[in-house]
Amino acid sequence: MKKCFYMLAMALCINIAAKAAPGDTTWVQANITNLDNYGNYDSTIHFPAPGTTYRKIYMIFTLGKHTCPGYTYGTGSVPWCADWDYTVLNYLMTPGGDTMEMGRFITPYANAGNTSLRFPYSWTGSYVYDVTDYASKLQNTATMRILYSGYSGGFTANIKFAFIEGTPERNVISIKKLWGGSFGYGGTPDINTNFATVSETAPSGTVTSDLKFLVTGHGSDASGCCEFAPHNYQVMLNGSSVANTTIWRDNCGSNEYYPQTGTWIYQRGNWCPGAMVYPNFHELPGITAGSAYNIGLQFDSYTGSGGSYTTDATLVNYGAMNKTVDASLDGINSPIADENHYRENPALNSSIHIRNTGSTTITSMQIQYYIDGSSPTSYNWTGSLASRQEIDLTLPQLPAQPIYAGTTGTHSYTARIQEVNGATDGDATNNQMSSTFLSAPLWPTTFKVVFRTNNEADDAGNCETFWQITDLNDNVVKQHMNAATDVTFTDTVTLPAGSYKFKVFDTLNRDGLSFWNFPAGTTDGSIAVKKMAGTTIPITGNYAGDFGSGFVQYFSTDAAAAVENISAIDMAIQAYPNPAHNEVNVEISGLQQVNGTIQLIDALGRVVSMKKCNSANQQINVAGFASGVYTVLFLNEASGNKLQTRLIIAK
Repeated sequence: MKKCFYMLAMALCINIAAKAAPGDTTWVQANITNLDNYGNYDSTIHFPAPGTTYRKIYMIFTLGKHTCPGYTYGTGSVPWCADWDYTVLNYLMTPGGDTMEMGRFITPYANAGNTSLRFPYSWTGSYVYDVTDYASKLQNTATMRILYSGYSGGFTANIKFAFIEGTPERNVISIKKLWGGSFGYGGTPDINTNFATVSETAPSGTVTSDLKFLVTGHGSDASGCCEFAPHNYQVMLNGSSVANTTIWRDNCGSNEYYPQTGTWIYQRGNWCPGAMVYPNFHELPGITAGSAYNIGLQFDSYTGSGGSYTTDATLVNYGAMNKTVDASLDGINSPIADENHYRENPALNSSIHIRNTGSTTITSMQIQYYIDGSSPTSYNWTGSLASRQEIDLTLPQLPAQPIYAGTTGTHSYTARIQEVNGATDGDATNNQMSSTFLSAPLWPTTFKVVFRTNNEADDAGNCETFWQITDLNDNVVKQHMNAATDVTFTDTVTLPAGSYKFKVFDTLNRDGLSFWNFPAGTTDGSIAVKKMAGTTIPITGNYAGDFGSGFVQYFSTDAAAAVENISAIDMAIQAYPNPAHNEVNVEISGLQQVNGTIQLIDALGRVVSMKKCNSANQQINVAGFASGVYTVLFLNEASGNKLQTRLIIAK
């Protein structure tokens, strides 16, 4: 359930206009404001009138930065600006008296000391919330409140709502807030006095009922409670526990927003700096129309002081599933240029997120996907995806994807669900999504990995960090594991032409090879990939070793990249204009004698043009070729050297 909330941040903005007919999506602008200090930031909103049904409603909160007058980092009258991990709560307040939390996130440590990394003043990041269940409240005039808990400024806020017309997964029969607020834990009064048992009767039409619970731990006593210590709560139904959940987030070192200037890697009470807070959904067993029941919350006993939990609990009663057979393409993981998928991109594979929004188990799907308007590739999936379950599907590499490696500019990727269970899907409006993406890099076939370990050791005494190179199916082709601590290792790697992943893992403390808040006595490490001549190859996400749990760099190799290793001569080939329409100029440099052939190869590997070349400048007519990505390959007869580049033909 968690991924559905954030993975649409880029794809939603691209796709709604592209796949919906005019009028099918209504955008509503809500708050636009600077978050300058602790307090409520309210805005009156005019939502659509009742009478229209919506397949999905999304709330998109775009967080940005602004300069703080008088700010000097750490000093002066304004010592802080976008420096801290502040809680942001977003409330809908209706004229009828409802106050319902729509979503919560924590700001990143994004001060000016990080402007050259991930958080320049132009930075924005989106938090996307599925608020379809609140459709009955998102009507007419209401107030949106941002409760910002920061004691310094530097952030901006922009909230928009997207109302996508259609049939929802299931109807909400009723929605009701039960409890909410921030309460001390471990002292007096007992936190459980704030969650008095509530008596309910499920309304007519109820098929299932969920308790949606948002909870985050804040503050710290001598035991780390509640921010840095896990504790449990139970959902009580008719006096019996039906769920026991730990309030804890142990994957902050895998945060997409990194590096940050604060303690972003530390595990916390159900939140990470810069990340959304994911609600817990607890289905209440046995509740149907007319059921009378009691519901409550019970936190574990604890004796301490100084910490608190911020809570919000909502009871939702649902009707039956509205569709029988329906698969919904809810997000693109890769390839996509999106802050929320920074660690997975730029990629050389395709990964999409699909949810079963019908009542029938899905056993097969046909997926079609393509790049830049090329002919679609089909993939047939078989398995078992039950109603309301979801899955990430990794699709086979497209023929054009390795050819794109090393190209500049943005490209488009589209995926769509073509068939479900051997037939047309029940709802075509949620079957297609598109994204824009940047290409993965092209590396030489031979290179060096220079690995400087720090002195953090695992239980066996080896460095807790290691690296691997795998193919796209995660088969290891080269690795350096169980390295000694505080030593520099240089490994020479030679790979055949293909697509690969360079993966770095930090397995124990998840604090990378270098972190500003290392314990005393911890040394810094580093990792770099270099050409044989010594030039460093840039790696996305390797910020001087400050990468938390690790990172992945996709890359391709081919014969042309190997040219850099066999000669100190600066040999190169360039094709321009790129994209080309009718004529393309091919320029060859660094060869004493140019005598060979130029081949134009399409995305399927077919030679579509071959021309003799005896000069450093050659012109090729491409007017008769279809739009797409091509390889321009020069074969020099005298030396045997090969040079190649990428060319996009656009009509």
